[in-house]
Amino acid sequence: MTATPPRPTQLDSPLLPKIFKVMGRAQVWTYRRTGGRIGGKWRIGAGFRKPVPTLLLEHRGRTSGTIYTTPLLYITDGPDTIVVASQGGLPKHPQWYRNLVAHPDIHIQIGRTRHPVRAVTADPQQRARLWPMLVDAYADFDTYQAWTEREIPVVILRPRP
Repeated sequence: MTATPPRPTQLDSPLLPKIFKVMGRAQVWTYRRTGGRIGGKWRIGAGFRKPVPTLLLEHRGRTSGTIYTTPLLYITDGPDTIVVASQGGLPKHPQWYRNLVAHPDIHIQIGRTRHPVRAVTADPQQRARLWPMLVDAYADFDTYQAWTEREIPVVILRPRP
């Protein structure tokens, strides 16, 4: 097992959330126009050698009610789709996760197909089972967990009619 790299000081930059937002919007725009052919695989960090599939998560703002779309890495577990609220190991949960807690009935888009799902935060047993699968898909999740004191939530997106 390799040592965890030191936490980059750039993670504390107030510019980082703004950069994430601009990059995310560009990826959503490209993903939607190409049906995921471009933007449908994450090829950064551990994803450079082992690209990870990406979906679009449509969620409702918990106070504004505005619909937002966030690109996220995912794995599947039977009929469920699994995502991680890692935010690169930042100390706070991402906005999209807090929105899902308030409004769990959402939609995801994989490729050109949009699916209605219900978001459920994995309980400790589910997280213990899913976390190794997530790290196998994208090794940097372990690094992100080491960089933060919060337990990074694992979110199960269950199909709904």
